[in-house]
Amino acid sequence: MSIAGGIGMALSAHDWDVVTRAPLFKAMGPTISRTIIGDRSPKSYARGETIFEQGEPADGFFCIIEGWAKLYRLREDGEEVVVAIFSAGETFAEVAMVLGGRYPARSQAVSPTRIHKIDAANLRRAVLAEPQLAFDMLAAASMRLRQLVDEIEQLKARSAPQRIADFFVKQAIAAGSARIALPYEKALIASRLGMKPESFSRALGRLAELGVVVERESVFIPDVERLAAFAEG
Repeated sequence: MSIAGGIGMALSAHDWDVVTRAPLFKAMGPTISRTIIGDRSPKSYARGETIFEQGEPADGFFCIIEGWAKLYRLREDGEEVVVAIFSAGETFAEVAMVLGGRYPARSQAVSPTRIHKIDAANLRRAVLAEPQLAFDMLAAASMRLRQLVDEIEQLKARSAPQRIADFFVKQAIAAGSARIALPYEKALIASRLGMKPESFSRALGRLAELGVVVERESVFIPDVERLAAFAEG
């Protein structure tokens, strides 16, 4: 599927399947989800293209149909701090939209990406008509918070090589040997895993002892199960 820049077609059957994987829409069910999603078409973003800026009015939230996007903030010294990275079937910016404020961070596509924006007004109308939706949204937000807490615990408990091994294993589809495509650049993977680029490079050297070969945009894993066992410690 091409994801060149510009506005794409309305949601296809495949797009709809991806959107309804999101916990929020799964909880709502297809009828209400279609009402909220509306007839807006997905938008395609090139790698590095801005989705929204920090401080912009939060007039909607987003569901990724294809590709990857990041939320990040810039420190006073100009260093980028990655808040979160999202992939197909995940939503983001719901909290800022519900509070009716402004986006507290920036968002950028880190690969060619197709994203569907859900209008805030549609969601508010649906919540007023069906108050149970507010609880569904709270449950979805709680699930995401739990995932973030789990990720933080893993970052603290695991060594740098273990964090990278876990990341690689999650990209692999099956056991045995596997070649995976890196979803985005190595520097961003390092930031996502809470380490500096130089620490990331040293950790890759440790994984080479397990037979892992990292090329420019792909990784070869000779034994996924062995790597998973290493990640778990």
